[in-house]
Amino acid sequence: MAELRWNPFIKDWVIIAPKRQARTDMPKDKCPFCPGTGRIPGTYDVLSYDNDFPALCQNPQIPLEDSFNTHIRKSAYGKCEVILYSMKHEKSLWQLPVQQIKRLVDLWGQRFITLKKDKKIKYIYIFENRGELVGATISHPHGQIYAYSYIPKKLEMEIESSNEYFNLNHSCLFCDMLANEMRYGKRIVSENEDFCAFIPFFSECPYGIYIASKNHKKNIIQFSDSEKLNLACILKDVTGTLDALFDFKFPYMMCMHQGPVNCDDYGENFHFHVEFYSPLRSKESQKFNASGETGAWAHVNPTKPEEKAEELRNAYIAYMGKASDYEEDGDV
Repeated sequence: MAELRWNPFIKDWVIIAPKRQARTDMPKDKCPFCPGTGRIPGTYDVLSYDNDFPALCQNPQIPLEDSFNTHIRKSAYGKCEVILYSMKHEKSLWQLPVQQIKRLVDLWGQRFITLKKDKKIKYIYIFENRGELVGATISHPHGQIYAYSYIPKKLEMEIESSNEYFNLNHSCLFCDMLANEMRYGKRIVSENEDFCAFIPFFSECPYGIYIASKNHKKNIIQFSDSEKLNLACILKDVTGTLDALFDFKFPYMMCMHQGPVNCDDYGENFHFHVEFYSPLRSKESQKFNASGETGAWAHVNPTKPEEKAEELRNAYIAYMGKASDYEEDGDV
């Protein structure tokens, strides 16, 4: 039985989900996301389905133990879904045609609208774990959606900071930051008409790319069709650039930050963006969180964001040289 337990020191919920410990590693010759296996249909384009080992569910059992003033618990209400990007097991996100990635963006939007209808849901978190170094056990191109009954702490802090900045400056914190990044230029990796990819001034990790919408939008369903297409384009470019950097499958965590749902006007000042995190600090070296980073949240980036952005710009040029090889519409 999953449950939420309150950490009174940082004022955040911890999901206790022992059922997920029972997950089995998949055999190398079997993929549960390929067509015709398990719950997966014989053919599909993009696909969403309920996670087999959810940390959250919409019919949770009520914890039987009593709560105390220092030990507060409640049911782990919510929803966990798996999002499959393509039938092709061997493909990476960037190797899919732009129109296929656009269909993925559309599916994210459709799931956002559906999950938002549940008034108990307060935050819809779209993400991808890619590579064994970040704990991904299945290489088939896929991501996940977690729909929370509360706003996770980091997102809550971002929302509060955005509100405080707006009240003080009468402008959007992220819009102003993005304008300054584009004016400075040295941390920009790539951009298109509607989106910009850059390593932020304060990046916590060496290759911590942000993708930000140039127009102020709170969430994915506010984008026009052309903006969704350009989101697909820059997702393709960024993930392709990361793979081109060291010429191997680059491990990353892709985290979509959006405004909350079912919270009235709380979060109206929030700005849609996507954050990438990776455990790599070079081709041969892995970055580990040490005591200061894990225990004190005092992050140390052993590299300079401007230098890493230059590396990624060069990798982007290399990626563009071979990206057209994956633009056949039938190759999905």
